[in-house]
Amino acid sequence: MNDEHSASLKDLLQQQDVAALATLHKGEPAVSMVPYALLADGSLVIHVSQLATHTKDMQEHPGVGLLVLGERTAGMLPQQQPRASLHGEARRCPPEAPEYAAARGAYLARFPDSEPMFGFGDFSLFVIQPRAVRYVAGFAQAFSVIAEAYHRLMAASA
Repeated sequence: MNDEHSASLKDLLQQQDVAALATLHKGEPAVSMVPYALLADGSLVIHVSQLATHTKDMQEHPGVGLLVLGERTAGMLPQQQPRASLHGEARRCPPEAPEYAAARGAYLARFPDSEPMFGFGDFSLFVIQPRAVRYVAGFAQAFSVIAEAYHRLMAASA
């Protein structure tokens, strides 16, 4: 993956704010939608209700997948649409966790209108630490990125 592709992957994840979240639910795959924010190292932060099925799924099976889609312009084939598929480990981030302030701050910076939900007792932050990333920049432009390279890329200055 060259510098241009690295920059476009970083841009995609920074510009989009919603992902499809794949979890394991009662032995079957399940997909839902979650708004997300990014920490400096590229970990994703989600704020979810204990009432949501995907929250229970993450607590039982922390391995998750996320799909972030880029913009699809007029005349673009679906196979050309930029996208990133991230596979990682989800863990609850309680208020006493060292990274809680950064996670909460990142989430509220992206979604300031969600601040009242932090007062709801059933909502929790989860941090998803990517282990592998598959980035499709366009048709026949697919790249696998290991965790270390992904975290270095996301932590690098723009």
